[in-house]
Amino acid sequence: MPVAETELEYTDPFGLLVAVILSAQCTDKRVNMITPRLLADFPTPEVMAVTTQEVIFDYIRSVTYPNNKAGHLLHMAQKLMSDFGGVVPDDVDKLQTLPGVGRKTANVIASVVFHKPAMAVDTHVFRISERLGLTTNSKNPLQTELELVKYIPQELIPKAHHWLILHGRYICIARKPKCNECGLKEWCRYWSTLNS
Repeated sequence: MPVAETELEYTDPFGLLVAVILSAQCTDKRVNMITPRLLADFPTPEVMAVTTQEVIFDYIRSVTYPNNKAGHLLHMAQKLMSDFGGVVPDDVDKLQTLPGVGRKTANVIASVVFHKPAMAVDTHVFRISERLGLTTNSKNPLQTELELVKYIPQELIPKAHHWLILHGRYICIARKPKCNECGLKEWCRYWSTLNS
């Protein structure tokens, strides 16, 4: 994957933050269908903070858990205004204080927008890391994150996150990995167990 970057479409940190919150258990394709209209009408935290959850819901009704996400978006925008002067923070811990923002989302924002060595671990990264043998018996995303950042050079961490996601999305898929198309199989723990 020579071009490894997010498939979410965005123009600024706030737009990516909105998109990543919407992307939880939802496809990037669906999120990319929703965000242009939503962000055209609510382009900044200042504008979004003064609407209602019901209005946001109408824009995002086709995503998973639209009611919860509408609440997260509203309260996230309000907290950005009250605590951060309407500016998306570049710090993982500060990002996690925003409603709807867990460690994975905070790491995505920190790495994609601010180019920090933050490793976001979603289901793809978690699965791929174990299958390839990059991690050993990680029980949760935090363990996976800590093990990966220990061995991946800091300057490659933001790109490595996307390498793993895209590999998991298109080659090493959950149910039937496309091992015959995989350029990593000679180093892959899963492949070696299939062929031993």
